[in-house]
Amino acid sequence: MEFTLRPWKEDDLESLVLYANNPKIAANLRDMFPHPYTETDGRGFIERATGHQPNNVLAIDVEGQAVGAIGIHPQTDIYRKNAEMGYWLAEPLWGNGIMTRAVVRMVDYGFKNWDITRIFAVPFETNTGSQMVLEKAGFILEARFEKTIYKNGQFLDELVYAARRNTWKGPVPKLAI
Repeated sequence: MEFTLRPWKEDDLESLVLYANNPKIAANLRDMFPHPYTETDGRGFIERATGHQPNNVLAIDVEGQAVGAIGIHPQTDIYRKNAEMGYWLAEPLWGNGIMTRAVVRMVDYGFKNWDITRIFAVPFETNTGSQMVLEKAGFILEARFEKTIYKNGQFLDELVYAARRNTWKGPVPKLAI
């Protein structure tokens, strides 16, 4: 399935709320991603997502509709050579390889646009889909922190996957970008 990564725009609000308002998506993201997901939440997100140059949070667009988000969040202070990546995709599109290809494109975009040497992502232990996405995209599991996340009334392990500029090769060979 074809998709593009592009900046968010105000008229994405309807599709953003439609797809983001899903408890299965919220269950795999930080608590700052609410459920239910309202128009007020969407307006705030779009305002934040369009406030940086270069854009660090992009819409995943399928057939002209925003169906997910992916972002690079440069860190500060002693972590200034690192950036965290976060993402989500509309549930009807899961399993089509979109997210793995979006992650690869975003890593290339991140290394091109920021003076960083490492991009990392921190999926929960229960989010095996995200772990597979990162592994297929060429990320390496660097660490597992036991029971550091408290989400929905339970403690979960936090996994740290990373891609490093000096060793970035992109996806595993079978993946067509």
